[in-house]
Amino acid sequence: MSKLVSDQADGLRRLLAQPSVRIIAIASMGNRPGATTAAMNLGAALAHMGKDVLLLDEHRPGPDSACAAWAADPLGTLADVVSQRLTCEGAAARTECGVHVLPAPLGGQPDHTDPRLLWDGDVILVDAALDAVGSLSPLARLADELVVVLQPHPASITATYSGIKRLHYAHALQQLRLLVNGVADPEAARQTMANLVDTGSRYLAVSMQPAGWVRADPHLPDARRLARTVVEAFPASPAAVDFRVIAAAVAQWPWRPAVRPQDARTALWRPEALALEPSAAQEEERDRRVHRTGNH
Repeated sequence: MSKLVSDQADGLRRLLAQPSVRIIAIASMGNRPGATTAAMNLGAALAHMGKDVLLLDEHRPGPDSACAAWAADPLGTLADVVSQRLTCEGAAARTECGVHVLPAPLGGQPDHTDPRLLWDGDVILVDAALDAVGSLSPLARLADELVVVLQPHPASITATYSGIKRLHYAHALQQLRLLVNGVADPEAARQTMANLVDTGSRYLAVSMQPAGWVRADPHLPDARRLARTVVEAFPASPAAVDFRVIAAAVAQWPWRPAVRPQDARTALWRPEALALEPSAAQEEERDRRVHRTGNH
């Protein structure tokens, strides 16, 4: 056997022996429903399960970013890793809980960047920042799963549905998961998700699956003041328990085709996309259903 064939066979064996890296993008629409907090706590819960986790922070530096919340000081950004100025492990900051966090601001790296080729771990979380028109970044569009975070009140529910509709027509988005944050009544959260799932399926043909819910917890701001997640600081608190339940469920999520980048300039004007636009009567009925969901 030639050396080339031997090297290829050895490379194939190594590839098949290694589990694939799962990319999960976490995003939100509307006013601060807690997507960054969810990404950080999910990362901490996965790390406590023994997973090697990289969190890519798409938000600009500021007090609400994951880097700031963790008081982390990475040595570089994703662009530095792509350009091979630094390795991923060298550029990222490792938090106390074991999650590696790395800034990846919008537009900071080439659109074709695939972080799977840069991170030799188990899970990549993308704390996704939507652009000015509410579209996903190229990184988030590469994700195997998109988790949309919302709160169980009418304004957040309505903003979430409108945002999902934009993503559907911009990227031909067909699948996502819902995480309800700040829940006082789990049964109400379950009903909120069920109503959104039904509405999305009926009017957008988007498959929405529940990712779970996180109870309202007074320990969350306390953990933030300590520059830690609630999973780290208060592991017995209700929110920490809920995040661990969600993290355990992630391993059971089926592998599905990743959402691939679409041409945003033409997506909205393709004839097939325009054909999917609901009629005025359908829009009116959809709005009634969304409002009923929010007022439940």
